[in-house]
Amino acid sequence: MTVPSADVSILHRADGSARYSAAGYTVVAAVNGPIEVTRRDELPQHAALEVNVRPAVGVGSEYQSVQTHDISDLTWHLQVPKERHLESLIHSTLRDIVLTHMHPRTLIQLTLQIVNTPEQENTLPASFALSPLPALLNASMLSLLSASIPMSSTFTSTLLAVSSSGDLSINPAPKVLLSTSSAHVFAFSSTGNLILDLSEGEFDMDTWEKAHDKAKEECCKEQLSEDAMEEGKPSLQTFVERVVEARVDKERAWKNG
Repeated sequence: MTVPSADVSILHRADGSARYSAAGYTVVAAVNGPIEVTRRDELPQHAALEVNVRPAVGVGSEYQSVQTHDISDLTWHLQVPKERHLESLIHSTLRDIVLTHMHPRTLIQLTLQIVNTPEQENTLPASFALSPLPALLNASMLSLLSASIPMSSTFTSTLLAVSSSGDLSINPAPKVLLSTSSAHVFAFSSTGNLILDLSEGEFDMDTWEKAHDKAKEECCKEQLSEDAMEEGKPSLQTFVERVVEARVDKERAWKNG
């Protein structure tokens, strides 16, 4: 497991921005909004939320198989670009967090640029889209905070892999993911509520619960185990709070100076 690093308000021409690095991924996020929206996309009672994910190299040509259901409850597999699938996942998560009703008939635009990827990421199958998602989500949340976009809660996200023997690893490298039986992405609000759960592979309910509990311990400060507290290891929520506090202190010192 790697120690994350982050900074906020790094771009001068965006209303809010952030850089987040963990598990070999570095993501730069920029938020503009609330801004004027075209009449076609205008929502009378809410702000429209737009999410754009840009890959580290190229324009994004890998395809992800997405399950959908029709009225006869048959499962269909649609092939969509990997970045569009990630955008959909991020949008559906943020839609329940951002208080869009406070800025009706406007647009909140979020752009996520993947700057670095871990070594051997290209060895993962094109259908696997979970590995960059936590970094994208965490960068999104920090950039929204930087832009002072109203949210019902902050949140953090992490990826866990489960080996065939049942061992759990947090933010594993791609070579570890290739040999795992299942992988899970969780996101928790600052109050410990589960807001996102995505899983791939074969697992039973007991395995899922163990992964859930470990992820909650990683994300939420009130869930830290005694071992983690003794080691002085902060939760992701505590890490985020420290990043924001450091930026506020820096800006306050600049104004006072």
